[in-house]
Amino acid sequence: MELKDARAVVTGGGSGMGREFCLRIAEAGGQVVFCDLDDASIKETEQQASGLAGNVTGVRANVTDEDDVARLMDGASETLDGLNVLINNAGIFRDRLTVKKDRRTGEIRKMSLGEWQAVIDVDLTGPFLCTREFAARVIEAGTRASVVVNMSSAARHGNRGQANYSAAKAGLVADTRLWAVEFAQHGIRTGAIAPGLIETPILTGMPPKELEALTSGVPLGRLGKPSEIFQAVRFIIECEYFTGRCIDVDGGLSM
Repeated sequence: MELKDARAVVTGGGSGMGREFCLRIAEAGGQVVFCDLDDASIKETEQQASGLAGNVTGVRANVTDEDDVARLMDGASETLDGLNVLINNAGIFRDRLTVKKDRRTGEIRKMSLGEWQAVIDVDLTGPFLCTREFAARVIEAGTRASVVVNMSSAARHGNRGQANYSAAKAGLVADTRLWAVEFAQHGIRTGAIAPGLIETPILTGMPPKELEALTSGVPLGRLGKPSEIFQAVRFIIECEYFTGRCIDVDGGLSM
C-alpha cells in the first residue's frame, strides 16, 4: 500500500510521535483521523496539517473506553470512506519500582494497583480495543489490503522501574504476532515498532543532567527523532510481505 492511499486512524496524535505520523501520512497525500484527550493538542496538530496534500482530522477519544473506541472507528470510517491503516500509538508511563525499601526510614513502598492498571489499560487494552474495532469494520467492508502498526518499546524486554510498561509493551508485540495469524485470511497485516529514547515532550522536558545520563547508554549517543520512527512506520505500511514482526529503532540501546 502506498502512503497516498492510506485512510488511517492514529491514536495519541496530539503530540510527539503520533503527531509526526499524522503529518507525514498527510504530506504524502493520505487521509488521517486521529484521537487524543487534549483539545489544545488536537487543534495544534490540525493546524500544522493545514495545507498538506491529505486531510488530518482530530477527535477527542479515550482508547481505554470501549464505547469511545467504537465511536472513533465509526466516525473515522465515515469521514475517510473506509479504513485501511491503524497506528496504535497512544501510551503513558507510571514508573515506580515494584517494591522499594526506603534507605533512611526502612519504609516499604510498592507500585500501586492503580499505577499498574492505568498503564495496562492505555498501553495494552487500548490497542486491543482499537485493533478489534478496526479489524471488524475492515472485514465487514471487505477491504483486502490493510495494516495495523503497534508502537511497542525497547523496554519490552524488561526495564527497571517499569514492570507495568514493560509488560504492556511485551504483550503488544505478542499480540502483533497473534493478530498477524488471525487476520491474514482477511488481508490485514500487522507490525510492531520498538523505539528507544525519542525526542518527545516527555523526554525533552527532563532536566539536562538526567537526559544526558539517559542518552549516555545509547551507542549512537543521542535521542532518536520522531521522523526516524516514521521511516519504520512507512516500511510496515508499504511492504506487502511484512507481517507479525517487531522492528527495533533504538540507536543500539539495550535495556
